[in-house]
Amino acid sequence: MDSESSARNVCPVDAVLRLLMGPWTTYILYVLRTQGPRRFGELKREVGGISAKVLTERLRMLEEARLVHRDYVATIPPQVTYSLAPRGAELNPMLDMLADIALRWRAEDEAAEAAPRQAAE
Repeated sequence: MDSESSARNVCPVDAVLRLLMGPWTTYILYVLRTQGPRRFGELKREVGGISAKVLTERLRMLEEARLVHRDYVATIPPQVTYSLAPRGAELNPMLDMLADIALRWRAEDEAAEAAPRQAAE
């Protein structure tokens, strides 16, 4: 297979999904989207269970991908605020659809689990 035909066979969504499937990535985007700009400490508290090291790695990766904007103010201590960049905001409709599907599936799964219990009663 030549490089031209292999390039046609690459899924165009693959790069975006690989970016989003990293640990904590969608959670960080969700918090920034629903709660607005956040300082590092606030973001760490709101993304419960994430370590400072992983949060730093994820934020750097998201900033490099231009999904998150990092605003640095040289004060003592430095003031760093993270927000969704325009490119990150482009994901909002897709994330809304995924949230709708996730909620519907959760309700369906809960109903399916409850049905055998109700039948046994």
